[in-house]
Amino acid sequence: MSVRIEHDLIGNKDIPKDAYYGIQTARAKENFDASGVSLSNFTTFITSLAKVKKATALANYELQELREDKKNAICQACDEIIAGKLHEQFVVDMIQGGAGTSTNMNTNEVIANRALEILGHEKGEYKYLHPNNDVNLSQSTNDVYPTAIKITLYEKIFELVDSMRILEKSMQDKAIEFKDVVKMGRTQLQDAVPMTLGQEFNTYAIMIEEDIQRLIESQQLIREMNLGATAIGTGINSHPKYVKTVEKKLQEVTNRPFVTARDLVEATQDTGSFVQISGVLKRVSAKMSKICNDLRLLSSGPRTGFNEINLPPRQPGSSIMPGKVNPVIPEMVNQVAYQVIGTDVTITMASEGGQLQLNVFEPIIAYNLFNSINMMKKAFEALAFKCVDGITANEQRCEDMVLNSIGLVTALNPHIGYENSTIVAKEALNNNTSVYDIVLEKKLLSKEQLDEIIHPHNMIRPRAY
Repeated sequence: MSVRIEHDLIGNKDIPKDAYYGIQTARAKENFDASGVSLSNFTTFITSLAKVKKATALANYELQELREDKKNAICQACDEIIAGKLHEQFVVDMIQGGAGTSTNMNTNEVIANRALEILGHEKGEYKYLHPNNDVNLSQSTNDVYPTAIKITLYEKIFELVDSMRILEKSMQDKAIEFKDVVKMGRTQLQDAVPMTLGQEFNTYAIMIEEDIQRLIESQQLIREMNLGATAIGTGINSHPKYVKTVEKKLQEVTNRPFVTARDLVEATQDTGSFVQISGVLKRVSAKMSKICNDLRLLSSGPRTGFNEINLPPRQPGSSIMPGKVNPVIPEMVNQVAYQVIGTDVTITMASEGGQLQLNVFEPIIAYNLFNSINMMKKAFEALAFKCVDGITANEQRCEDMVLNSIGLVTALNPHIGYENSTIVAKEALNNNTSVYDIVLEKKLLSKEQLDEIIHPHNMIRPRAY
């Protein structure tokens, strides 16, 4: 293999001649392989890193800290990465020691070597343009890395919201389709009072909409950056006007309303916004898992369960039981939810584990947040397209269960009183007879009165008596 020799404080090392990464990336690649998932798996994160580097180059040029030819080459390299090129050169494992230094240096080296090519030099000829001196000018991993994480999360939340809106629309469509399908509502898995299947699905749509709003609120927390903080927030090795200049350049490059934190020392060590976002993802997952539990219950059977709805069949459900079809899409979403809920603990502990002026555990926070959002997005779209859109109602089954339910006596309370209603319910349950027949037999109401009271559509909304 053709190689070039690079040098760092540890010593010399052979680097593949065609590689755009350099010696620090190569050492990190050897040191870290915990997850087996490299930076290249998270394209938005790579483009976010490139946007940070472009903004810093523009700021340094404006402040006359960087020559124009270097600025142009760095910016062109960044634009190429933002456009999707060279992503395979981001080879460091997502979970790494060093608080993200390996990620930052992977970025610096790829940009530097591509910029060297643009300037007409060979990769590794850092005397013309250096990964640290030029690409990382006025920066530290400690402000670049968390800034790139926040830019990534800001964009990924848009993607997650889009997928949730798709699912919300699917639920709304079913709410309209099932608006006249009367069924029994249940509390504690026991018969309660009638409702419509449309009301049930409308509830799911509202739950999703509420969580969309919580995600949008959490997105505002990550608009605040510590770019310009350099090592610990004091801005060492940067121009006095750098902070405000790079804030403006970052806004221009990202076209997003990112702002500088009011105190960069605090912002460099505080990972509270990541914990907050993780908490919202946990909330979304918990509620979505509850919805999937409901779908599995409502479709259970088909002969010995609720069997009020039919989920679209996706695959045979058993290697031994012919004809069995399982609710595989809701089951998949349940498991994604469990994973996200579990990673919230990891993120919480990683945030708590930070010490003094820096939290070194941001790599595991970033990995889990990115991974959670990616899984949730795919899972929610699958739930919409492969499950909810194809749900049908077993209307006769729903009606039969309403008419045969002991829960009908609740509608009789205002007319025959709680005591009589209790007697009717107990007798119907013990003798396996209908509430309807017992009320008529005891002459508690006339047939006309009873039919009016227990008409299904008179039991699903408030009424004056």
